[in-house]
Amino acid sequence: MKTPKEFIEHWVDVFNQADAEALADLYADDAVNHQVNYYPIEGKANIKKMFAEEFATAGMVCIVENIFQDGPWAILEWKDPLGLRGCGFFYIVNNKIKFQRGYWDKLSFLRQHKLPLPTV
Repeated sequence: MKTPKEFIEHWVDVFNQADAEALADLYADDAVNHQVNYYPIEGKANIKKMFAEEFATAGMVCIVENIFQDGPWAILEWKDPLGLRGCGFFYIVNNKIKFQRGYWDKLSFLRQHKLPLPTV
């Protein structure tokens, strides 16, 4: 069994390979991934689909700034090569992510990757 900190170090390695299948395998079947810019994504299959779509849309790299651990929780402070910063909270049970919440600036992400901006 990995500590939550070790688990998230592994998660970052898998994320940086842009492998949605391998990344989804790190989540519990009933996991919830809630990036605050979106509605919560429920279930491992839907999380896999989300990552596949995101990896197809933009080249993403996670650079660890800090990883903190508190019991079954790991907190990841990250940046990317373009300067975007964010933070993720991961609740880990039996070496699977049960819940994830992420905070980052979606508008900056879209601009940096030259993606369409919301029209609302």
